[in-house]
Amino acid sequence: MPPSPATTAALDSSDVAVAQRIAAGDRDELRRLMRRYNQTLYRTARSILKDDAEAEDAVQEAYLQAYRAMGTFRGGAKLSTWLIRIVVNEAVGRARKRDRRAQLIPLSATAIDDEATEVPMDDDARGQPERAALRAETRRLLEAKIDELPEAFRTVFVLRALEELTVDEAAACLDIPAATVRSRYFRAKGLLREALAREIDTSFDEAFAFAGKRCDRIVAGVLERLDGVANTGGA
Repeated sequence: MPPSPATTAALDSSDVAVAQRIAAGDRDELRRLMRRYNQTLYRTARSILKDDAEAEDAVQEAYLQAYRAMGTFRGGAKLSTWLIRIVVNEAVGRARKRDRRAQLIPLSATAIDDEATEVPMDDDARGQPERAALRAETRRLLEAKIDELPEAFRTVFVLRALEELTVDEAAACLDIPAATVRSRYFRAKGLLREALAREIDTSFDEAFAFAGKRCDRIVAGVLERLDGVANTGGA
């Protein structure tokens, strides 16, 4: 059942209040915001860039952009959606700079859904009999196969399967129709199922694990850069 208008209004109001506190210079609120959304934004950036370190850098830069614009947030969309849009734009921009010839995610195009070339997915050797070893191997294989998905499907899959966003939420984050989200997600699951079969369901929560050190590093990096701007009197 969808949330009532009153509930939606309360959530939007809460998001606006958080944004206003951060815009007013509340660093504790900024820390809480980053720790709440770090994993979602990192997974989103990595789904585009396919590089751990560059994804971290993209998340930091996206937070800085969001911080500078936080005073303009009016709750027209969820704060999480607003942040994901910023990190998507940052990651796509970095991908363009890294390789001008790369085939990037067409955020508004739909033709690729029926024409994208499927990536061959060979079967990996089974993991060790111990349950823990099997889960670790499945996680490694899942991450590798997600990286091999066509660009049009990869971010949709990460947002829907790993972050558990609804179709409408993912569509809002990527600025594409809900029908396109459904189509890309269905195709992505089909490709992964061929390679991972039943083991895939047990490893979703552990894919691209967001370790505490990585979370701490992003928080520290953003705060250090903000302090540097403050000390130099920059905008």
